[in-house]
Order: sequence, then structure tokens, then C-alpha cells
Amino acid sequence: MELPLDHFRLIGVSPSATSEEILRAFQLRLDKTPDEGFTYEVLTQRSELLRLTADLLTDPDSRRDYENLLLNGASGLDLSSNREVAGLILLWESGSSKEAFKITRKALQPPQTPALGSSREADLTLLAALTSRDAAIQEQDQRSYSNAADFLQEGIQLLQRMGKLGELRKTLEEDLVSLLPYRILDLLSRDLNDYDSHKKGLSMLENLIIKRGGLEGKNKSEYNDFLNQQEFESFFQQIKPFLTVQDQIDLFLELQKRGSSEAGFLAFLSLTAIGFARRKPAKLFEARKILKKLNLSGLDSMPLIGCLDLLLADVEQSSARFLSSSDEKLRDWLNNYPGEKLEAICIFCKNWLENDVLVGYRDIDLKEIDLDSWFEDREIQEFIEQIEKKSNRTVFKSGPQNKPIFQAQESLKDSSTGPDLNSDNFEEGRLPLPGGVREDGQEVIEENIYTDEIIKNKSIEFYKYAIEKIAELKFVFGEALENYRIFNKSSYLTYLYAFLILFAFGLGVGFVRNNLKKPVQEKEIIDNSLSINENKNVFYEGLNQDDKKKVLDNSKIILSDNAEKVIFSGEEIKTASPSLEKIENLINTWLVNKSKFLAGKGEINLSKIVQDDLIDRLKKERELDIQKGIYKNINANIENIVLLTQTASRISVSVDLKYSEKILKIDGELINETTFTPFLKVKYILGFSNNSWKLVDYISGV
Repeated sequence: MELPLDHFRLIGVSPSATSEEILRAFQLRLDKTPDEGFTYEVLTQRSELLRLTADLLTDPDSRRDYENLLLNGASGLDLSSNREVAGLILLWESGSSKEAFKITRKALQPPQTPALGSSREADLTLLAALTSRDAAIQEQDQRSYSNAADFLQEGIQLLQRMGKLGELRKTLEEDLVSLLPYRILDLLSRDLNDYDSHKKGLSMLENLIIKRGGLEGKNKSEYNDFLNQQEFESFFQQIKPFLTVQDQIDLFLELQKRGSSEAGFLAFLSLTAIGFARRKPAKLFEARKILKKLNLSGLDSMPLIGCLDLLLADVEQSSARFLSSSDEKLRDWLNNYPGEKLEAICIFCKNWLENDVLVGYRDIDLKEIDLDSWFEDREIQEFIEQIEKKSNRTVFKSGPQNKPIFQAQESLKDSSTGPDLNSDNFEEGRLPLPGGVREDGQEVIEENIYTDEIIKNKSIEFYKYAIEKIAELKFVFGEALENYRIFNKSSYLTYLYAFLILFAFGLGVGFVRNNLKKPVQEKEIIDNSLSINENKNVFYEGLNQDDKKKVLDNSKIILSDNAEKVIFSGEEIKTASPSLEKIENLINTWLVNKSKFLAGKGEINLSKIVQDDLIDRLKKERELDIQKGIYKNINANIENIVLLTQTASRISVSVDLKYSEKILKIDGELINETTFTPFLKVKYILGFSNNSWKLVDYISGV
């Protein structure tokens, strides 16, 4: 074997060393024998090699001949097979760990594999482990972390194959784990054109975060001993600028799917960043959808959603979001701003984009945040105009077709340039719900004014005429079927299908005629209700102020008693035109039961007065809280209630709630507390179904 080593390096002296210096170094090397566990035989061979080298270099003639060989280009030492391992140990001791590992690894592979159980096998295996670790340390000192990891992995694989030195192999594995953050940084900091390295770094980063249990570090893993939460956060802040905005979107969305709330918030920021920087307003809709679903304790999402509304040119909605913020200082600043509120919102949005959104991306470097250029951008203007047109068209369709708004929007969901209008991205008039997050696909029962008016104004003659026209289609239908040979020219099947169509249409007309009687009956009930209210006002006018106050106080007491009964009984409201008191009692029932359910003090059983979708949404919220190990204490009292609209099938009221919410851990530790002052305004919507009124939806902040 030829070693890449000369006699001067072998003994550890410079080529200009004197004989005395050489002998002193020789004695020191003999005294400093490696104690890592090599066999006595190989250590004896090591001492013999050192002695031979010292003799050669201290003899003037031999040294002169050797120096001439070096000058003529000779390099390396030829060693006999029985001294190869000792020579490799000396090569390792000289600081050439990488070369020593490569030669040792080769010596352990066929056809040079040593005999099983021999001292040569034991010494080479130990030397391979030691040299691989020292080689990794050398590469790490040069910031070549990927190369360092390669040496460790090869050493681990070699020890696994040899089946020896389990403790030393565990040490190498621990070194490899602790090296992972540096390897990721090494790969991701390379040029983006090095696609393979960048992709590998992203994969390793994602695996690291997943094993730790998300960005929050919820899991106990092998990395916790080498990278605690504080160290990980510092590492992540260091590595984040090497990721592109799309890298971060993909990473955070994947982590959010695995239950990381912090990743969801970072995905929201990344989508906002790419939407603004690349002029992709559709990304803002995605960002808003994610933010609405987040349930981060202590996060006031209203101003952030308000900024997105502003960027989408919905100034009125943006202002409403800011005024609904739970941050009292922000509301005071906005209300006391010397200029217009729009100017204040623009300032807030600009600072937010500059300081929180458009930072920490490898491929985004905006020198200045210019909102004017955003709104002047032609693509942005076209996008907003397109959304407004689609919004108007769907609202128009939802009435005559007797469909909820979001079903009417399904025809628009395939638009290549617009957002997904079939999701809660398009809930322009909605704010997050108190104590929960709106789920996808929840529908709002809309007032079908157009349908009611059309039915009322059509005469029976019109429907008779329609039936006659449909009957004429029987023959056209039969001819078409015969031409296309759909039913193998069977005239009986043709007329059978035509008859079924006419029969179904007749049932529909009968249903419509039967419903024509309801508006008249409901109008009579509404008139009676109005006359009762008018008589009540006349009664109050005949009393002085003191008497009137007593009557009102007594009525409140009676209402309170009745409300208590309704709250615990879940009484249905079957009156066609219910009073505000009954509506208030129904809402109170919902609030009390919801509060108890989210506090874990009972089950929810309000299917008679609350729509199933709303109950399911509440149950999902409770399930999510249980998974997080939290519960909510909600205190909601109705301060005022105002009737907004009322028809035969729909009632909407505006309620002022004195609302506070506490989020606590199972052990009672307070996590977050939210209080709306002076009150939270909520719009409640009731629908008439199966001969009773049910709460079908509610919208906060409007």
C-alpha cells in the first residue's frame, strides 16, 4: 500500500528539523499512543514505523538520499501489508482524516475485505469510524456541511454493515442529526440555478419541521436535544430569506394541513406577498380564506382582513373591519385620526405590507410600497371590475331562481382569471363569527322577493296556457326521440316519458296554486300584529311617565321569566309573524346553549329552533377546541334588538351584544380574552321551515 504521506509528516516535524528535534518528536509520539481501542498488534506496528522514520531522518546520508527523492517528485510511502493499518493510523494522526477514511473504507470492501473476527477487521472498522467523524468535523469547519454529512452517513453505513461499534455508531448518528440545520442552510443558500440542491434542501427542511411537530415543535423527536424551540426559531429566521415566496407558500400550506396554526398564518402572509408583489389579486382571496379559518389565540384578524379588502377596492367593508377590531388603541387612533379614515387605513396597510408582509423572501425586493400604482394597474382594475360584475349577476340570479347566493355562484367557479367564487373567499359582507370560524359551503337563505311577486301576479289562466304549450311539446319530443333512435324507435316509451314530464309539471302547478293562499293569511296575521302594537302605543300614551315606567318594568320582568323558560325548553316558534320578544328569546336560547356547549358543560340539542348546519358548525368548533386542549367561556347578553326585514319565509334582525370571550386551557390557565366595547353588533337570520322558524345564520360586525 502507498500512503500519501512522507517521513517528515509521519513523525510530525518540518523538513528543516534537526536531528535533536526529530528524536524529541519521536519520543513524544511514542508516549502519546492512541487510546481509542486499537489492538496491541497494530500499536506495535505503529511504534515500529515511527522508529524506522526517526532512524532514516537522523542518519545524514539516508536523509540526504530521501530528500533528493522528494526533489525528484517522489511522494508517498510504500508499506508492506502487515503495516498498512499502522500506516493508516499515522496518516489519520497527521491530520489527513479524509484521505485516511477513503483508504480505510476501500480496505474494508471486497476483494480486500479482512477475515471475519480478525484483529485487522477490528482495527480497520474502528479507524473508519474515527476518520469519518474527524473528516466531517474538518468539512464543517470549512462550512461544507453537505460534505460533512456525507462522511458521517458513509461511516454509519459502514458500521451497520460490519455490525460492530454500536456506541460509536450512535455518536455518529447524533452528529448527523445535529448537523441537519447547517446542511439545510448550506443547500438552500446556493444559487437558485442549482435546482437539485435547492429541492433537496426544501425536502429536508419540511421533514425536519414535520418531525418536530410543526413550527410549534409539538412532538418529541430526535432533534429536540440538539435544537430546542428557541434555537429552531432563530434558525428558521436565518433560513427564511433563502426561500422564494412560492417555496414558502408550498411549505406553509403543507404544514397547515398537518395542523400547524402558525404555518397557516405564515401561508396567509406569503399569499398576500405574492399577490401584491406580482399583481395577482386572486391570491389575496386565498389569503383571506386562510386567515378566516385560523383560530390563533391573541390574533386580531380584523385589521388584516381590512387591509385585503382595501387592496380589493372595497373601502366600505375595509372600514367596517377596522372598526370591528378588538384592539381598542387601534380603534381610538382610527376614530381620532385628523384626516379621513380612508387615509388612515391606507397608512396602516402600507406599513403592514412593508414591515410584516413583503419581508423575508429571496425573490421579492420592493424598495417602496406604492398603493397608488397598485390601484392604477390595469390588470388590478380589470380584475376588480370583473368581480363586481360577477357579484351583481349572481345576486340578480339568486332571487328569481329561488337559489341561495353561493349555489348561484357555482357557474362562475371555473373562471381562469377570477377567484373561487364558490367558497367563502367571496363573502364580502361577512366578518368572522364570535367564538368560531365559518366553515366552507355554509349557505344563507335569501329573501325570494322576485319569486313571491311573480307568483302573486300570475293568474290561473297563465298556468293553463303553459300546460297547453307543454302538451304540444309531447309530439315534438316524440319526433326528436325517434330521429335520434334513443329508445330503439319505441313509440310507447316515447309517450310514456312525455306523460311523466307533463305529470311532474302538473304537480308543480298544483303546489304553486296551493301556496297562493298563504300570503293572504300571513298578511292578515301581520295586520293583526301591527294593530296590537298600535293599541299598545295608545295604552302607553294614556299613562303618565311614572306609570309608564312601572308598566315597562313589569313587562321586562315577565319577558325575563318567559325567556328563561324558552332558553331551557327550546320552544318552537310556529307563529307566521312572531314578535320581537319571541325572536329575542330564540336567539337567547341559542346563545346560552352555545356558551354552555363550548365550555364543555353539556350537549347541544336545538334542532327544533336552529338549522342543522349551524349546529354542525358549532360541533366542529368544539371538536377542534378539544384537540387543542382548550375550552371557551363566552358571556353574551342582548342589549338591543331591531327588526331589519320580515317576509313569509325570512326574518333578519340586528342585535347589539355585550360580548366577552375567554379561551382557557383544561387546567384553567387563561390563554386569551376578548371583549367588545361597547357591544358587538350581530345580524341574525331566521328562516321558516317545516311550519316553524329556525335560526339559520348570523353575521358579526354588520
